[in-house]
Amino acid sequence: MRIDVYDRVGSLPVFSPDLEGPLTPVAVQDFMQSVHACDGMILSSPEYVRSIPGGLKNAIDWLVATHHVIDKPIALVHASQRGDDMLQVMRTVLATISTNFNPEIFFRLSLLNETPDGIAQIVGAPPTRSAAVTFLETFATFCRERAPCKPA
Repeated sequence: MRIDVYDRVGSLPVFSPDLEGPLTPVAVQDFMQSVHACDGMILSSPEYVRSIPGGLKNAIDWLVATHHVIDKPIALVHASQRGDDMLQVMRTVLATISTNFNPEIFFRLSLLNETPDGIAQIVGAPPTRSAAVTFLETFATFCRERAPCKPA
């Protein structure tokens, strides 16, 4: 399994339907290509004002008008024991944009108010590692089961 981190969501311009098609900015085209090329997406987000932060929602908005995300398997990771309001909003949005969002494939750990050393200890602890492996294996299976058939 290979996991690529897309860390340029903040560089995407504000979504505008006027910029779709031939006017789509290069940064958005690159983002869409990254989504198109992957077998599945794992999203992780903090809560901001009890909802999805604007930058992530903007990225999702860019994907809505394309076919890149409609059948894409999607799962969530959350690094806080808080944020249930954001998670509910995120689940609603993802269920709207993808036929293959599974809210049951979810990984949560509490890292709120932890120091970098504390985070390293939590993440490196055998129970956390085991839960992370189980999450990733479950998601990989979910992706494989939904992969398009390849011509013989």
